[in-house]
Amino acid sequence: MVAALAANAPADCRVQVYDGLGRLPIFNPDDEGERTPPEAARLIEIITRADGVIVSCPEYAHGVPGGMKNALDWLVSRDAAVGKPAMLVHASPRSLYARAALAEVMRTMSFALYEETALEITLLGKKPAEMEAILAEGANRQAMREAVQGFVGFIRSH
Repeated sequence: MVAALAANAPADCRVQVYDGLGRLPIFNPDDEGERTPPEAARLIEIITRADGVIVSCPEYAHGVPGGMKNALDWLVSRDAAVGKPAMLVHASPRSLYARAALAEVMRTMSFALYEETALEITLLGKKPAEMEAILAEGANRQAMREAVQGFVGFIRSH
């Protein structure tokens, strides 16, 4: 879904997709500073340089998956998240618990959450070809464009 958002972003907006969650080591505060592992340092740098952050996160057992929480943990003691505009997008209407938990964690970390528009395109249980077809539908492409445009406006106002 994030790749589809990137493809439907306004012409004056660049969306970079972070694909390193699976490569992040488990957060350990003893590994911060000069001992920060390379993938964690890459994540911190990407978030620091970004004007805003779009997060798409599945729900597992009514919560945020460990990999996503681990990534956020690497950002906790950094200034990367402080005041950083962030938007949550979802691929399942049933991810209510994860959405609430993720929003709480991100607010606690001082992300500035954009909550005007909730982008939710149902992809749960779909095969890759079905997902591509759903994301290519005109109404969904328009919804993604409008969500990103709204988020860009939110970023510019901060």
